[in-house]
Amino acid sequence: MRLPIADGAATRAYTARLFREHRRPLTKIAVLHTLAAVAGLAGPWILGRLVDAVSDGTTVGYVNSMIAIGAGAVLAQTVLIRFAQRSSMLFGEMVFAELREEFIETVTSLPLSTVERAGTGDLVARTTNDINKLQHAVRFGVPRVVVAVVTITLTVVASLLLSPLVAVAMFVGVPSLVLVVRWYLRRATPAYLRESAAYAELNGTITESVEGARTIDALRLTRRRMGRVRADLSEAFEAEAATLNLRTVLFPTVDLTFVLAPVAVLLWGGWLASNEHVTFGVVTTIVMYTYQVTGPVWELIFWLDEIQVAATSLARVVGVQLVDPDREAHPAEPEGADLVAQDLRYAYREGHDVLHGIDLALAPGERLAVVGPSGAGKSTLGRMLAGIHPPTGGSVRVGGVPLVDLPLDELRGHVALVTQEHHVFVGTLADNLRLADEHADDDALRRSLEAVDAWSWVEALPDGLATEVGSGGAALTPAQAQQVALARLVLLDPHTLVLDEATSLLDPRAARHLERSLNGVLAGRTVVAIAHRLHTAHDADRVAVVDGGRISEIGPHEELVAAGGDYAALWHSWQHE
Repeated sequence: MRLPIADGAATRAYTARLFREHRRPLTKIAVLHTLAAVAGLAGPWILGRLVDAVSDGTTVGYVNSMIAIGAGAVLAQTVLIRFAQRSSMLFGEMVFAELREEFIETVTSLPLSTVERAGTGDLVARTTNDINKLQHAVRFGVPRVVVAVVTITLTVVASLLLSPLVAVAMFVGVPSLVLVVRWYLRRATPAYLRESAAYAELNGTITESVEGARTIDALRLTRRRMGRVRADLSEAFEAEAATLNLRTVLFPTVDLTFVLAPVAVLLWGGWLASNEHVTFGVVTTIVMYTYQVTGPVWELIFWLDEIQVAATSLARVVGVQLVDPDREAHPAEPEGADLVAQDLRYAYREGHDVLHGIDLALAPGERLAVVGPSGAGKSTLGRMLAGIHPPTGGSVRVGGVPLVDLPLDELRGHVALVTQEHHVFVGTLADNLRLADEHADDDALRRSLEAVDAWSWVEALPDGLATEVGSGGAALTPAQAQQVALARLVLLDPHTLVLDEATSLLDPRAARHLERSLNGVLAGRTVVAIAHRLHTAHDADRVAVVDGGRISEIGPHEELVAAGGDYAALWHSWQHE
């Protein structure tokens, strides 16, 4: 599954809304650059006046006055450009900051089911490559396009006002310019979309290979993964080459236009001046204007290319907002803490159920151990019971209310999931813990760490709770990171906990000690523990054996052992390991 990409209409609507919200600063930038462009028109105009004045005879005083006016115009243009560029940079930073915050808010609100099906590559590419391309265009491109458009418009208008007969030669290269730009625009969007998709696929392949390096090595899959990386690199190379080919047509044509225009003005204007239709000063001014306008035109073409890249990235960024929610919250309030699954089914792919009509009722405070072979559907069942994914059939209810009807914030106050996957965020250890409860004081943090046997090593850190962890900070072992995740769970304080191999990264003795320490914290809570270590099942009130997406056995440990079924076989096998 790929995340959606916004179409042209949605992207334009988003851009228009963005500009409407920042109309005032954008208007200020346009006004400042307009005044700077007007000041920039003074130089060629003064030069033309001096040419005519010298031809007709003039005085030193007149020349000096023209030079003084020119110096004043240059000074005014310098000051105006300084303030215009400052306003442009502030505008770019402000808009990009809002875009980034909005995007991060959208990404962190995506349904987990969508994120898992889409994979990491596409989402990582959008949060890195696409955001980087977009920020370059927002910070520099939008202001420069405004400058270029204003400068081109004023220069052309000034030339036409000065002499339409001469100025018409400025447009000699416009037909070829329009044709090549239209040709380019028709091909640029699909080409850049292909390029972005290729890099997203490459990112995903490399990320998965790095994260699964041990598995690749153990299964001797190195050659196969290298082949996959080479294939993705080849596609990225071809996609990059396709966009480069477009630019090799666009840029030379633009350069040819820039050569033709001033030559045409000079030849045509020279002929008109020699026949006394215009003065040499007018021709000089318009030739200078033609040279002067090539810079903004070139910059406009350059940013046209860059903005095509940014527009493609924007379509991918906006596309994330088009992901449909996987649930709709309702105002119903749960009455009680009982958790009930009825005829529960789930399919990652339509028509291929991995859970088949599971019925399960958990009383408040009950501890259920879920065991079974790998791939039996234990983790999927845990995610259903935690409300991570909406079921594709049946329901899971807490206090009589379907989990998918609860707002996510409220849902996590009822049921929370801790898996064998964990993450340490950049920041202090205290910041990492307060993700579960932002108002928790240091005493509450300490108690949560003591509950998971982590306080001793936290106390030994250089700055204790204030120690910087995550990338660039103090390195935590996988076991310590897992203890931090469990401490967050203690702070979150839900009435039902789903622990999916939550102590898997600890050695068996440490895991057993930790689970005993957690007993006090878990007292009175409903606990669903998914585990391969069967001592967890031994301590539970009931054990559910999952096999082939169904509960094949359920009951207290002693009864299941005495029954001599699947669980008894698992238990005896584990006892002899």
